[in-house]
Amino acid sequence: MRKYVPKILLWLFVINLGIAFGAGIYESRVVIPPWENIPPQTWPQAGVLFWVYVTTVPLTLLTLANLLAAWLEQGPRRRWWLGAAAISAVERIATFSYFIPTMVWLQGTEGLSEAEVQAALSQWLLLDYGRHVLTLAAWVAALKALSLPDKHGG
Repeated sequence: MRKYVPKILLWLFVINLGIAFGAGIYESRVVIPPWENIPPQTWPQAGVLFWVYVTTVPLTLLTLANLLAAWLEQGPRRRWWLGAAAISAVERIATFSYFIPTMVWLQGTEGLSEAEVQAALSQWLLLDYGRHVLTLAAWVAALKALSLPDKHGG
């Protein structure tokens, strides 16, 4: 059973990265742009309900687990897998250091002018494209790792 744990972790990582990428593109292209025209206090809380349970917690835990599993891997997939996990770790750091705090700050501010909110939200959306690039790169690298044989040849 123990020999299947790394493969299961990699599969879960690939699946979760794909969901995170697709949902992130949808959010930045469909969900958030209309918010520029309404006060932050009226923004829907859909992100909290979705992101916490789909990526914030699961992708963070999977990233950490896959960093360890990739580090311990001895087969040909090690470099791609380690690269995928490292890229995802950078994306997770950006998420926790900028994206989550900025969105929480924007939703909790009542003293900002409409122009200040629009400027901050526009910057958030622009930087979010960089986060999408990181997620896509991690996903592609994880898919490549999954396509290679492990140290057991399977």
